[in-house]
Amino acid sequence: MGVIETRLEALGLVLPPGPTPMGNYVTCATVGEILYTSGASCFVDGKPIFTGRVGAELTKEQGYEASRVTVLNLLSMIKAHIGELDRIERIVKVLGLVNSSLDFFEQPQVINGASDLLVEIFGEAGKHARSALGTSSLPVNIPVEIEMIVQLKKSTLECN
Repeated sequence: MGVIETRLEALGLVLPPGPTPMGNYVTCATVGEILYTSGASCFVDGKPIFTGRVGAELTKEQGYEASRVTVLNLLSMIKAHIGELDRIERIVKVLGLVNSSLDFFEQPQVINGASDLLVEIFGEAGKHARSALGTSSLPVNIPVEIEMIVQLKKSTLECN
């Protein structure tokens, strides 16, 4: 077990099985040492743990938790793609979309769930650039959709 998976275990977190694409796309694509993920959400056992708009049907705290679960799904996608999470050099960018009511303006606090967990897992290498945007709807009424850009370690690129 690698360092990152040991840290996940110490935090009491378990990666779910990697989700499969819901359409004609891949979950991850690598160009050189940069890995791009597709968007993911707060699915557990194939179903979203929350549905609805943050600020209407859901609280900011529920959105924060949805963001944390989404990071675990993103990491499972990455692990399925590269084999070992220790191949990650750093998290470069996070884009978070929040399904929001029209009067909800705290999208950054919702996506903090993802950012906080990435720093808990990766330390300084988990600090990233970020955008947190509100939207009026997301597929199947999920509360958040998040994608990441990740830098891989150069010494492991020949393993692709």
